[in-house]
Order: sequence, then structure tokens, then C-alpha cells
Amino acid sequence: MKYPPHLLRLIDVLRKLPGVGTKSAERYAFEMISWPKHKVEEMAEVIKLSPDMLRHCYECGCLSDIEGCSFCHSTHTRIPSLCIVAMPRDVFAIESTHEFKGIYHVLGALLSPIDGTGPEKLNLQKLKRRITSLNIEELIIALDSTLEGDATSLYLKQELESMNLSISRLAFGLPMGSSLDYVDGGTLARALSARGRF
Repeated sequence: MKYPPHLLRLIDVLRKLPGVGTKSAERYAFEMISWPKHKVEEMAEVIKLSPDMLRHCYECGCLSDIEGCSFCHSTHTRIPSLCIVAMPRDVFAIESTHEFKGIYHVLGALLSPIDGTGPEKLNLQKLKRRITSLNIEELIIALDSTLEGDATSLYLKQELESMNLSISRLAFGLPMGSSLDYVDGGTLARALSARGRF
């Protein structure tokens, strides 16, 4: 039996979300059509308002609301360190650790020739301007340990090493509480090559 056309359309829209396959989209769709009308309308209103209420900060690229960027206008004292991340969600992940007290710079992309993302997408001139104007002393590259993340990190290091900065990259290796029996070879090799003094 075929689903009604509008249910198929709802499933198709939900499948556009990252990580949502057909089965998950079907499950979400059937859940949503069982909601009372006011709950569906509330969800639709929040989604509809999101492009107007949320934006990327012009200065750092972090996600901000209509009142401004909480990272650029933080009342906390920020140290002269700049953490480079790929996407705004990465900032929130790092902030949740309460370990980093510097400022952020969101690239918005990673180098990927297959996807047509070249160095021009990284807006390196803006990054250099921020490093100079904010008197940054330390640069932390916090990009994914993927082919694109590694390529972007290497490119940034080569382009910025002449600026007299301390440049580092997040350590990669064994997860906390892990057993060597369950760690894949690539992670173990990375942990060995990036080992630190004990």
C-alpha cells in the first residue's frame, strides 16, 4: 500500500536532514502527524523564524542571534589565543569543555578539491587581519582528523607560520577509558606518532 502523497512529501523533506535515512524519516513523519495541531505549528514557526533569528557573526563566523555574537562580546577575559574550527557547532563543543579561554575563528569550509572547495573559500586574508589586529600569540587548529581536515590544517600552517605565532593542532589518539583491544589501527598509529612526554 502506498503512502498518501503529502506523507511522502513530508518523509522526503525529513530525509534532507543529515544522518536521516528513509526509515528514520518515516518514523519521524508518523510521530509528527500524531501531534496536536498547535505542536506542529510551533515547530513550523521555529523553523520558519530561524533564518531571521540566527546568523553567522561577520567577525568570527560563530553562530549568533539578533542581539549580537556572544563570543565576540564576551564579558570574560580572553587570552591572546585563537582557535580555528571548521563549523560553528565546533565552537560550542569546545566551549562545553571550559578548557579554552581564547577567541574563535570559523572557516566555514575545509579544503576539498572533489567538492570544488579551494583556498579562496577559507578567506585567509580575514584570518590574517584578525590575528594581527587582536595581537594573537597562539594559534590552535581544531579541525577534524579527516583527509579534508588534515589538508586544511597543513595549508593553514604553511600560510601562517611566517606570522611569528605558536601554532599547534588538537591532539588525536586514544579515547578516555578505552582498551587497546578495541581501538582501530589508524587511531592507534595516530596516538603513537603524536605521543607526548609522561
